[in-house]
Amino acid sequence: MVLPIGPLMIEHRLIERMISIMGKEIRQIQKNGNVDPKFIDTAVNFIRTYADQCHHGKEERILFRDLQKKKLKPDDKQIMDELIQEHILGRTLTGQLVEAKNKYIADDRTALVTIISIMQQLVDFYPKHIAKEDKVFFKAAMEYLTKQEKDAMLEEEYEFDKNFIHIIYQDIVAQAEQSFK
Repeated sequence: MVLPIGPLMIEHRLIERMISIMGKEIRQIQKNGNVDPKFIDTAVNFIRTYADQCHHGKEERILFRDLQKKKLKPDDKQIMDELIQEHILGRTLTGQLVEAKNKYIADDRTALVTIISIMQQLVDFYPKHIAKEDKVFFKAAMEYLTKQEKDAMLEEEYEFDKNFIHIIYQDIVAQAEQSFK
């Protein structure tokens, strides 16, 4: 049996790839002193659609929803609450990145520093967030669920995924990776 967290962990690997590319883009910006607005659009689209709507959507609307019905140990409840707040932080940073990119496009060169700062915050944030989920929370969370609940959750995740086209985002990341080879 596949655990309902399996697909979530697989999604983490694709998110990590995009975050790695963002780190390379930061170094490129620092080297050249120029921002590629198209790259920012690609990164924002990926984060908003794949990382947030698809991935965080499943966590919040399925896993966290089901766990909120359980009597979680205080430490597990605290971590889940932290993860929810971290999702909000990711959304906030992504919105700020869009604002900074728009200022940059409008010839506000001071936005360059802001873009680098926000991208660096995202590059620093996601690996820690993912590690907390993969190594701490997901394992603990599975202990609260019965086999039937896990099976139902997995089926619901597959249904949720029918609304997203993973292959498109895998291609977007692969294309972005190619630009750094």
